[in-house]
Amino acid sequence: MFAIDRRLLTKLEPVVARALIVDPNPHAARLLHDIVKALGARDLVIAPDEATALKAAAALEPGIIFTERSGAGLDGESLARRIRRSDLDCRRAPIIMITSEATATTILGARDAGVHEFLRKPFTGGDLLKRVENVALKPRNWIEAVGYVGPDRRRFNSGEYSGPSKRRTDKTATGAAAIDEAKDQAMRILAASLDQFNADPMQAVRSIREQASALKAVAMKVSDSRLAVAVGALEVTLAAGQATKETLSAPIGGLLAMHQAAAPVKKAG
Repeated sequence: MFAIDRRLLTKLEPVVARALIVDPNPHAARLLHDIVKALGARDLVIAPDEATALKAAAALEPGIIFTERSGAGLDGESLARRIRRSDLDCRRAPIIMITSEATATTILGARDAGVHEFLRKPFTGGDLLKRVENVALKPRNWIEAVGYVGPDRRRFNSGEYSGPSKRRTDKTATGAAAIDEAKDQAMRILAASLDQFNADPMQAVRSIREQASALKAVAMKVSDSRLAVAVGALEVTLAAGQATKETLSAPIGGLLAMHQAAAPVKKAG
């Protein structure tokens, strides 16, 4: 086993204290169990398949989830999507996918399923520790949309892949730029959620609630009373009963129109 700084273990403890391992291979699951135990896991459950994993996730409420990509009764990408779109308390828990199938397709598939990190077999304890450090100490913004639910994919981190979809220049915005970015992203997701509403009404409503909360936070930070009033109109509609695409069109349309009017005009040429 590898040596770990006790100060680092203390920082990781809130995330790794309760951990779920999903792997149909008992030997591989046991090896991973021992490493995660060394990282400070106290309550650790192993599930051999997707159905068992979902039940275990509901009972354990893990702070972190490790899953094999595929195997008997297991589709790791499907499991990640089901957890992300569920009502489980752990739906936002970091998910680390571990597999020997490390191709560009499988890595990007994991990213688009809502996985935080990707790790190729065989791996060392140090390799796993780096992934756990990333998810525990470098939290990523949560994206609650209709087509995608999970951590911000622009900061997806896989040591196995450095292709065109891994943005080397992406940096976390700060100050006014971060506020503008958060506002713009919420508006874009609102528009997409309304457009895709009929495809998944429940997730669309959850997405719209999330964006309303984000925009309210922006309005408070910059003391934007017009934005606050417009967001309030959307929240009133959401609270009035079963929301539909028709009832949400007006308040969302108002927000989008306001945002578009405030956008800087690009000069031609």
